[in-house]
Amino acid sequence: MKENKTAQKNYIIPLAIVGVMFFVIGFGVGISGFLTPALKAAFNLTTGQSYFVTAAIFSAFVVFGAPAGWLIKKIGYKKAMMLAFFVMGIGMLLFVPSAQLISFPLFLVALFVGGIGNTLLQASVNPYVTIIGPQESAAMRMSLMGIMNKSAWWIAPLFLGLFIDLADVKLNDIIFPFYMVTGILFFLGVFTYFAPLPEVKAEGEDESADIQVETSSYASGKTSIMQFPHLILGVVALFLYVGIETLPMVSIIDFAKATFPDASNLEGYAKYVSIGLVAGYIFGALTIPKVISQTKVLVLFSLIGIASSLLLVLSPAEYAFYALLLVSFANSLMWPAIWPLAMADLGKFTKTGASLLVMGIVGGAVIPLIYGYLVDMIKGAAEVALVTDYQSAYWILLPPYVFILYFALYGHKIRS
Repeated sequence: MKENKTAQKNYIIPLAIVGVMFFVIGFGVGISGFLTPALKAAFNLTTGQSYFVTAAIFSAFVVFGAPAGWLIKKIGYKKAMMLAFFVMGIGMLLFVPSAQLISFPLFLVALFVGGIGNTLLQASVNPYVTIIGPQESAAMRMSLMGIMNKSAWWIAPLFLGLFIDLADVKLNDIIFPFYMVTGILFFLGVFTYFAPLPEVKAEGEDESADIQVETSSYASGKTSIMQFPHLILGVVALFLYVGIETLPMVSIIDFAKATFPDASNLEGYAKYVSIGLVAGYIFGALTIPKVISQTKVLVLFSLIGIASSLLLVLSPAEYAFYALLLVSFANSLMWPAIWPLAMADLGKFTKTGASLLVMGIVGGAVIPLIYGYLVDMIKGAAEVALVTDYQSAYWILLPPYVFILYFALYGHKIRS
């Protein structure tokens, strides 16, 4: 018992450092929530075209997801985290020539490079947090990390709002804040190199046959990552989840503009997404696993997601906007529940499984992009999308919640 308490104390500092990394991940993604309407105005894009901002970030996950897992195997979690910050910094630095040359394609390249760094960081920190303590409290630790991550989703638009006016977007205003972000990322890369982050391994992760332990007996006879059906279903669930979690963040400013056309400081509306997410993570940190298991949380929050998406689509416009807060609350605990359920019993395939799950994050590119083109299709020839056009396109939320509910009830248990 004393050994366990000592081990827990030894992990407080590493978890605090990783918490900062989760904040950076959230900030990097939160930037897209502001840049989507900003670049839409600057380049006169359609709604669908503007969502390529998010697609550029998240497409990096499917392109670099598998290489990220291979790289982590070679250099370890800590060095991978350090390298991730440097790559993200390079991506942020590329915003400067993008603004100077007034080039939307170059902006997309910059976002993609930043997304590569984000992919490597996600592939490092998520399994790190899962492995660093007991399996049954993994969702609780992920909830704490989620509070840091989702708080940054709101702070990123507020930070950029200090320099960029959405009512009168000037690309030159982007240059200074992205120099600042680049400097912070490079500093964090150097800091990570010296930080007290011990290398950790999942039980049975060592590939040597004589190191296998009883808890990884399911994995010991497997020869391919594709022989884990619960992991494959988890990848699909994560793909859908990331898409429906990202969608409110990148669409809320456009939705608010349509709902409250006379409002100022539109970036302030981004807080509703963060409030819902952080409230859910606080609930998770306080209740998992002492009050409720991570599996039951996933069932409960899937049902909340189904109900809240129906409210969002069917309620009067002025009330529907606030249903996004409930949608975000439903999304909050899905990541910390799906990840450990999908990663269970992988043994020596743990790092490979993590890279597959990270590839599933590409859902954040696909579902918002489909949503954007749905809005364009529903509004037809009209010059500006109405609030009801946005509401109708939100039907895209419902099928993912239904699949995640299936994964929570049955899919994660499959071991044949």
